[in-house]
This record gives sequence, structure tokens and C-alpha cells, in this order.
Amino acid sequence: MREVDVRDVETLSSLVSPEFGPWSQPVTVTQEMIDRFADLTGDRQWIHVDAERARRESPFGTTIAHGFLLLSLLPTLSAPRSWQPVNHASAVNFGSAGLRFLAPVPAGSSIHARQRLKNVEQHRRGTLLTSEVAIHVVDSDRPALLYDLQVLYLHQGATGQS
Repeated sequence: MREVDVRDVETLSSLVSPEFGPWSQPVTVTQEMIDRFADLTGDRQWIHVDAERARRESPFGTTIAHGFLLLSLLPTLSAPRSWQPVNHASAVNFGSAGLRFLAPVPAGSSIHARQRLKNVEQHRRGTLLTSEVAIHVVDSDRPALLYDLQVLYLHQGATGQS
């Protein structure tokens, strides 16, 4: 794997691409996962947790995963990339430049993710990378989720305070 110095904005910028990288390994979103997420968050809307009602009344014919459950699975769905950031004190989740839920994920579906580097910018404490992440139900062309993830790679001696 190619190592890229996070202080080298020019080299990082050359990795920005309109093309997504390879898919992650798939993960199956089970009803048990959905129920546990509902218990944790308090979001027990019937479309997620009432399989019988969803079968009768939902346009999807089954329960569907919470959008935020999909978002929380990003670390599990970590997509491979061809480069590794180096020479940083730490990396912090800086936030999001955008989040869209575009298609349902029915219970029992397998999902996978891929990403592309979308933007690189100098920040006063380090280098800010924005990656677009797409989560799809396996074999679906339409993404279920698009997320512009921002990670700040702190330079040596910088702190996480913005």
C-alpha cells in the first residue's frame, strides 16, 4: 500500500477522483441489528421494528433499516483504498459536508460500501480530507446512503480543538 504524507497537499490532491474505489466486504443488516439500534436510540417507528405491520402496510413489504444505523456501520464497512495516510499526530472525525438517504435497506439485505477522495484542503491544524462514501444494497445500482465524510489529519504538535 502506498504511503502518503498528509502534509503533502499536492500529492493528496492528485488522488482526488470522480471514480469510486473497490467495494468493502458485505455486511448483512438483520432484524436483530435493527431492533437493537431501535432500543439504543429510542427510534421504534413501526417501519423499522414491526415486521407484521410492515409486511401489510409498508411499500417495501418488510421492515427497513434506520438511515442512521447505516451511517453507524461505516467503520464496519471500511472500504479498501490504495494509499495510507502517514505523518500525522492523529485523525479526528471533523463532521460531514453532506448526508443523503436515497433508497431503503430492507431487513435481511447485504450492504457494502465504497469511497472516493473528493477534496483536500489545508486546515490551520492539519489537512482536511473529504471522502464521498456510498453504501449500496449488494447488486443495487442506486446508493442507499451518500455521505461526505470529513477527517482532519492533525499535524504533529496540533490539537483537536478547532
